[in-house]
Amino acid sequence: MSTKPLERVAIIGASGRIGGAFAEELLKTGKHTVTALKRKGSDSKLPDGVKVVEVDYDDEAALVEALKGQQFLAVTLSVRAPDGVHTKICAAAGKAGVPYVMPNTYGYPALLRDPALLRDPADTYRKRVLDRLQDVENNGFSAWINLACGFWYEWSLATGEQWFGFTIKERKVTFFDDGKRPITVSTWDQCGRAFAALLSLPESGASPSLADFKNKTVNISSWSVSQRDMLDSLHRVLGTTDADWEITYEPTAKRIQEGVAELSKGDFKGFAKSLYGGVFAPGNPASDYARTHGTSNEVLGLPKEDLDAATEKTVDMVESGWNPFAL
Repeated sequence: MSTKPLERVAIIGASGRIGGAFAEELLKTGKHTVTALKRKGSDSKLPDGVKVVEVDYDDEAALVEALKGQQFLAVTLSVRAPDGVHTKICAAAGKAGVPYVMPNTYGYPALLRDPALLRDPADTYRKRVLDRLQDVENNGFSAWINLACGFWYEWSLATGEQWFGFTIKERKVTFFDDGKRPITVSTWDQCGRAFAALLSLPESGASPSLADFKNKTVNISSWSVSQRDMLDSLHRVLGTTDADWEITYEPTAKRIQEGVAELSKGDFKGFAKSLYGGVFAPGNPASDYARTHGTSNEVLGLPKEDLDAATEKTVDMVESGWNPFAL
């Protein structure tokens, strides 16, 4: 191990929102060579300054070759990525000798380990995360570092009713229970800053160092906010009041049940509905982990953010016709 920061970092999914935030913030430090691995034939736009390597994720030998010499790999796959791709990538990382892998496990840390969370959606989510951590462990070489950031604020507010309950264009919101339960969330930019700060730490030596987080979860956050807080922020951005919105209420238990039923019929949005309902549900110890478990924001030097600025960015995304599933 070195007392200097890692220099060679590979990112899979650097054309996406989270992968792009990782790459852009990492490049700002001037400390790293950033390599973006992308699918052969993809015309996706990548941040300026990254080295681009085209790969076929089904060609293990080519993937191993592309990862040789890399010291850290961040996997940021699309939600629509085929099953098995993550496993193949992690196996190749082990054969290529990549010391650290950040798996595609961005979410709530306590969902990984709290046995009280036995709701169907929580179990599904937790199993997926544990499987992806296991993908890294199974390669027999790499250590994992898990980034816990809660739900992405912009994504969740912009995507639709099944997520944070908002349909911004139609000025509609469904409050889960009373809409006042706070949860921990993060912006894409905060995730990018956290990633860059983490990899700017010396690999080893006096704390804080990257080795402090080896096979551990790094908790970060932007805010603890409720749906009521989000609507108030939207009012400030849009110049609206409650009278301009159609506000309905629904029990989280009902949302979870309906979401599970929808998912069983093949409706992907049912997973979102049940997962988000589970995080907002009373008694979920993972929901506001920034307050209950703490974060590494201070260690990483992360700034305090402006909620309304992030809300305004989200409104702009919605009004421009942003399609999250086209990423």
